[in-house]
Amino acid sequence: MPVDWVVAPHQPALDSLEAGVRGRSGAVLIGPAGVGKTTLLRAAAERLGPGAWVTGTASNAVLPFGAFRHLIDIPAAGKTAAIVRAARERLRERMLFVDDAHLLDPLSATLLYQLALTGTAGLVVSVAAGVPVPAQVTALWEDDLLARVEVQPPGHDDARVASQVESFVADLSAPARQALEYLAVCDPLPVADLRALAGDEAVAAATDAGAVAVDGDLARAGHPLFVDGVRDRLGGPDLRRLRTDVVARLAAAGPAGVLDRLQVAAMALDSDHDVPSAALTAAAEEALRLGDLVLSERLARAALQESGELRARLALGYALGWQGRGRDAEEVLAGVDESALDEAELMAWALPCAANRFWMLSEPERATAFLRTVRNRAVSPAARTTIDALSSTFAMNAGTPGRAMEIAGGVLASPHADDTAVGWAAAAAALSCARMGRFIEVDALAERAAAANHPGLLRFTSGFGQTTALMLTGDLERAHELARRLTEFAELQQPGRAIGEVLIADVLIARGEVDGAVTLLRDAAATLAPTGYSWGPLAWMLLARALGEQGAAVEAAKALARAESRHGLKSMLFAPELALGRAWTMSARHDSHGAVAAARDAARTAERGGQLAVALRALHTAVRLGDSRAGDHMARLGVDCEFGRIALLHARAFTASDADGLDEAAAAFAGMGWQSAAADAVRQADAVRARKLPPQAPSSGP
Repeated sequence: MPVDWVVAPHQPALDSLEAGVRGRSGAVLIGPAGVGKTTLLRAAAERLGPGAWVTGTASNAVLPFGAFRHLIDIPAAGKTAAIVRAARERLRERMLFVDDAHLLDPLSATLLYQLALTGTAGLVVSVAAGVPVPAQVTALWEDDLLARVEVQPPGHDDARVASQVESFVADLSAPARQALEYLAVCDPLPVADLRALAGDEAVAAATDAGAVAVDGDLARAGHPLFVDGVRDRLGGPDLRRLRTDVVARLAAAGPAGVLDRLQVAAMALDSDHDVPSAALTAAAEEALRLGDLVLSERLARAALQESGELRARLALGYALGWQGRGRDAEEVLAGVDESALDEAELMAWALPCAANRFWMLSEPERATAFLRTVRNRAVSPAARTTIDALSSTFAMNAGTPGRAMEIAGGVLASPHADDTAVGWAAAAAALSCARMGRFIEVDALAERAAAANHPGLLRFTSGFGQTTALMLTGDLERAHELARRLTEFAELQQPGRAIGEVLIADVLIARGEVDGAVTLLRDAAATLAPTGYSWGPLAWMLLARALGEQGAAVEAAKALARAESRHGLKSMLFAPELALGRAWTMSARHDSHGAVAAARDAARTAERGGQLAVALRALHTAVRLGDSRAGDHMARLGVDCEFGRIALLHARAFTASDADGLDEAAAAFAGMGWQSAAADAVRQADAVRARKLPPQAPSSGP
């Protein structure tokens, strides 16, 4: 029996979709399965002009960029961010109709979000209501990028639709149902492959019944609910048999593209078709390169069980470590006889081992000692240079930026430094320079790190150096824009997005937009907590500071306690921020003496570590909190920047109880965008004037 769909009226929804396309990046159509969302999208395509069609399916949801594979190129080299950028350019100014976006894989969903965020393409998107939806897709309307259009026609009943779909599938002829069954394990399929698997008559019968739709060279299920209905009828063994047939057919064709190879390897994991372990390992490495850590883990684990090879072990170790599962990664990487490794193998194994121990396991001393031992075994200058580059990042995070600069300088001057070494060393040097007050060197180092084409999360390290330098040299607006650009560049991928939000929040705090900073930091701290990165403790430190500035003493104390519990040698670079979080928490408790003492402690800690620019900010915080003795210490630091000049003016005016000087400092801070500092200077000027007012004469009686 045919399904009696209860569909939404077209005209109101079409008008709303068109308004969304004309007024912003597009519109998203949300409604239950079976109310005619696909039909509405096709009607919108007729009204709005030609465009490309993208369809989310359960099969493509396991492939990175699977839904967009017919529209973009997935090169054999290059990281996710570069692929997203290239894809965005390829789709520029096109109209895209994206059906069943709730079934997009994470990277397709990320690309969709980027297209909406940047306004690169016009978008009309459909999403099923009441089902799990990727965060990148819900953000389309939650971030107000696309107009939200909801359809819920009177008389629609999910249970009735499900029952009719079940009957429709049961009533299909056996050949027609067989064609649909193959699509239940791989939707879409090339028409030629479906005909080879099910037979010409079966495909024709399924098409006539509306169970299968042929679109050019591809065959798709006539409706996503049809394949759901087929899966409900079939058991695991039957689905495995069908999947085995499909994999054998696709593998026999010799898949040429990256996603074709990934599809065969991924489907083979749940089939009886054997894929050589080397091919599984290569697929795991491809998935890792594309940023699909879950798929990479599955493929690498299967390859390792079959072969035990080092390459498979490394791919699995990276996939686990980058998911924040440091203990699991350590267990996998430990299963290596290092004495049997040649130098190239030793390097390939030792670097992820050391990084995992330093960050994910919070064992920086063990990681540093291990790296030193490996360096003693290394013979080639290239290997030693790469180890030195990682050591420079360890030294920076451990709170010795001067030592980090010394090591990084040697790496960057070496003719043996490869891209990995340059990326690590230049990023560490950029942030170290900024915190040491050597602002003029920061941009060149950050650019060199990016040019190494091995940025990964290192773009945030060098980016933090750039935002720090911009803030202190008087360009808060550019600092905010850079932090935002880095965050948008990360799309919604974690932990990059959360790290970018930490950078944005740091700028917002300076701008006096503390409420916005708190909102970002709450989510960022929660996201980063399980990862092991030193950004996690920093997020809690900044959150304690922001809550303290809000006067939320209890919440600030809780954030501070979390920061203290997570702080260690791996985040020692940020020890001054921890002390500043403590200072603002005490200020929220109205403990002015304790607040000033904590700010002074932050300055001393920063200065001992050579972080003179950070010491300058800490001393200025002390002035804001009521320290009348910070001016001379500021002058001794000798940090030459616009912020330092105004901070010194502020400090000396406060010491001298000079209301006019405080007003001058407030105006200068406001001109730079440092609104919170300006507000404190104004408050202090008002207090000075209030103290100097002559006492009022008593009023005379009548």
